[in-house]
Amino acid sequence: MRAITDADVRRVFDRIADRYDGQMLAWERRLFPGSREWAVGQARGHVVEIAVGTGLNLPLYDAGTTVVGIELSEPMLELARRRVAGAGLGERVELRQGDVQHLDLPDGVADTVLSTFTMCTIPDPLAAAREAHRVLKPGGRFVLAEHGPSSNPVIRAGMRLLEPLSVRFQADYLTRDPRPYLEQAGFEIESVVRTTRGVSFRVLAVRP
Repeated sequence: MRAITDADVRRVFDRIADRYDGQMLAWERRLFPGSREWAVGQARGHVVEIAVGTGLNLPLYDAGTTVVGIELSEPMLELARRRVAGAGLGERVELRQGDVQHLDLPDGVADTVLSTFTMCTIPDPLAAAREAHRVLKPGGRFVLAEHGPSSNPVIRAGMRLLEPLSVRFQADYLTRDPRPYLEQAGFEIESVVRTTRGVSFRVLAVRP
């Protein structure tokens, strides 16, 4: 199974941008109900949202938060801009095209870094975790709603069989567990909740 590149990710999401919301929300209803709302509900203060996509999370943030959203795909980002304009969120939300593996942000700027269903598609998830650690203030939290390897061995085996195809056509690593990358980046994992036969991960990690 070959490793994906930034170019692969950009190509996939440029292609599916117009269909992304419908496809993603259908999967979430089946496998990850409430995960997006849970993740945004943990956000406090100044938030950096990595791989903000079409901005599905943006209307969910509390009025007391400010958000910088980073996205690699310009077509996805354009849809996020429309969502921000339509919801009147321009004063609290800033959107930037960029690479979450190399954030163009100062050290210690964020109270929260948030990721929903993104670590599975980032070519170098450890680099992204290290960048999240760098831009967080001490005591800041990295909030993740992700998918990963099922705790059921039969389902996990099926995911592994499908993974070469999902990586090739969707830039999506089905069995990537986000926790080791967080630990290697220096985070302390505060809590992990797994549902849907262990496929759904809700993770809170703290920068010491």
